Amino acid sequence: MSHNSAKKSLDPMFSSADYAAMSQALQLAEKGLYSTTPNPRVGCVIMRNSQIVGRGWHERAGQPHAEINALRQAGAMANNATVYVTLEPCSHYGRTPPCINALIHAGVAKVIMAMEDPNPLVSGRGGALLQQSGITVQTGLMEVEAKALNIGFISRMLHKRPWVRIKVAASLDGKTALNNGASQWITSQAARRNGHQWRARSCAVLTGIGTVKADDPQLTVRQIKTSRQPLRIVVDSRLEIPLDAKLLQGEDVIIFTAIHNKERAAALHDLGAKIIELPDMNGEVDVVRMMQQLADSEINELLVEAGSKLNGALVRAGLVDELVIFLAPHLLGDKARGIFNLPELINLNQKSELKIQDLRMVGQDIRIIAGFL
Repeated sequence: MSHNSAKKSLDPMFSSADYAAMSQALQLAEKGLYSTTPNPRVGCVIMRNSQIVGRGWHERAGQPHAEINALRQAGAMANNATVYVTLEPCSHYGRTPPCINALIHAGVAKVIMAMEDPNPLVSGRGGALLQQSGITVQTGLMEVEAKALNIGFISRMLHKRPWVRIKVAASLDGKTALNNGASQWITSQAARRNGHQWRARSCAVLTGIGTVKADDPQLTVRQIKTSRQPLRIVVDSRLEIPLDAKLLQGEDVIIFTAIHNKERAAALHDLGAKIIELPDMNGEVDVVRMMQQLADSEINELLVEAGSKLNGALVRAGLVDELVIFLAPHLLGDKARGIFNLPELINLNQKSELKIQDLRMVGQDIRIIAGFL
């Protein structure tokens, strides 16, 4: 599921052995793709005398970090070794003690990290403290790949909002449903399975009330194995969600609304839903403030599976980072429903600019990953 990045010339600061070790660390980090939220995905490899003596990855929040797991495996062999880690070791007390203390205590000689911690409060601090202890520190090895793995964590730290990814299943003529709302299923089983992989890596899945009424989705990960389910979020300005909606069966549902309806909110609360009133000037849900609140709730990656109205509102507000579009090899015609409800353009200069990052076949469908410029 990783993006194809352009081939770059190797950095002369690092050897081919360095690249091989960091590649392994990145593969280890990816093992936490579905489980580490809200923490970043991190992998670590420890080398001594050209031999790997320790490997580790961070599995979930509150459990040991990648460096700790790798140091435990290495034992005394960590002394005078080189540590390859995909993210700057932490220098602060969070859910667990700082990793730099363990690295210093183990007597490692060198730490090579793919990227600095994006948290402005700690960025560079871990590396500086290691250097003060006499440990050689290098940064930037396979940084592009490391950033792609933690794109949501970076967005939350730097921009105070999640990385927002809209997933769409559409016909070749860009239609997501018939005019009567029928949409299951437009794409193939292979595409739907891949869609569940995107759900599994997301901290939360967002939809709108229109999709709930039309499709009654569960928004859960079912087609692949995962140790946790994403939070489910509904934008429902008028609190119209049916009390028997499938996504209200189970835990972790947040409904953002624009109205105050005590009785309706109480009924939904009894079903386990959390109601957040967040009206804007037009009596709709304030999506900008919603994203800020989700970041405050430690949501790194947000997957949007919605209809054209909510998709369009998020694009218009400049809140969308990436599109994952599955195009099925059929046509649904002019009257069918589109992907984005956007205002009419009168000049081509007004068009939204995107960059295609990945293009491949998934089953019989085309999958396009595109980012907003």
